[in-house]
Parts: sequence; structure tokens; C-alpha cells
Amino acid sequence: MRILGIDPGIGRTGFGVLEVQSSNLKVRGYGCIETPAGMEVGERLNNIYEKVVGLLNEYKPDAVGIEELFFNTNSKTAFVVGQARGVIMLAVSQKKIPLAVYTPLQVKIAVTGYGRAEKRQVAQMIKTLLKLESVPKLDDTTDALAIAITHAFSYKINAKNK
Repeated sequence: MRILGIDPGIGRTGFGVLEVQSSNLKVRGYGCIETPAGMEVGERLNNIYEKVVGLLNEYKPDAVGIEELFFNTNSKTAFVVGQARGVIMLAVSQKKIPLAVYTPLQVKIAVTGYGRAEKRQVAQMIKTLLKLESVPKLDDTTDALAIAITHAFSYKINAKNK
């Protein structure tokens, strides 16, 4: 099974692609889609959409995991990030790929076993679980890989319970 994990954002959208074979997780690719702050929002959304479609075409995932938005202070930021998340979900839906949504709490529990884990703890677990030489440079990329791992673990649990 090939899983694309996505951490949505308007300035940075992290992505991570994992291949799951029995209990082995192999990284197939990861990175970050970046849009310049000075670019018009519509152009930024189009850029994100086109790049996500490109990722879907390149990696041909069997499933996509995306993070649920959680903002408790800045509603303007939440709104624009929600728009980015919407174009990502549209791209996935158009390709008819199953999409799963995970909260930050679910991701932290799946990766570290602790719902209040700090970003650095999550990053270290990503490095360990995926046998990476170093932690990815951007948090958005690390978060996307964590979302893909969460889906891999959730898929296994759901498959066993059927």
C-alpha cells in the first residue's frame, strides 16, 4: 500500500509518501510545496492544487491522509489554510483516492504514544520509525510523514478488525 500524507498550509504544504509492506515502512518521497507570501491567494491555491495533482500522478497513492485543522487564535489564518486544505481534498477526490482525516492528537498518539508530544519528539520518532539519516528540515514535511504513518497504523488496525 502506498500512502501520501499531507500537512496542509497556504505558505507551506508538507507531503510524505510511504510504501507499507506488512510491518515495514519505506519512504518513497517527501518535501514541501511552498508558495510566496506576496502571491495572490487564488494563485497560491491554484499552485498548491496543481502540485498536489502532480504528486498524485507521480506517486499513485492507494490512500491519502490529511491533517484536520486546529486553530484557537487566528481565524484569518484558519480560513486561508482551510482553503488550501479544500483544494487538496478536491484534487484527491477527483482522482477517487480514499482520504482519511486525522487530528493532531491522533497523529501524536500514533507516532509517539503521547498526545501532548512536542514537535521535536514527533520528529525524532519519524527519524527512528522511517530509518532516516536526519530529521527533515521543515516541520511541515515531518508532520506529513507523521500523518502517513498514522494512516498506515490505522489501516492495519482496521484491517485486523474486519
